[in-house]
Amino acid sequence: MKTTVLGLVSLLGAATPAMAQDVTDGALQFSRQCTACHVVTTPDGTTLAGRGARTGPNLYGIEDGRIASADFSYGDGLTRLGEAGASWTEQNFVDYLADPNGWVRERLDTRHVRSKMAYRLQDEGQARDIWAYLLSLDE
Repeated sequence: MKTTVLGLVSLLGAATPAMAQDVTDGALQFSRQCTACHVVTTPDGTTLAGRGARTGPNLYGIEDGRIASADFSYGDGLTRLGEAGASWTEQNFVDYLADPNGWVRERLDTRHVRSKMAYRLQDEGQARDIWAYLLSLDE
């Protein structure tokens, strides 16, 4: 029994980093949680993911992209962050998804801004998987 438990702990420990960057799960989570509002479309108009929804911005090329740089009517908070040169990193993406309003307010040090995104994704693993999936589309 002791060997089995130790083996399981070792297996889970080794599997954790891979699970945090699972492109396949990211594709599934994106289709379940993001496509109602977002699309991933290349500059030449090829849709890679989503159903053409335009409630939220196109997420193509998000990695290290300036915040609020897509052709979209962003809220004041994200617009101000983009103008200041802030960019999307994996950690910014994960933290933003967990609490869009709180994230924008914290970065701008004001409670007087809101994000237009009301949806929250507090499962960090799913958020990281979606990030990995979005990056895989930009290769």
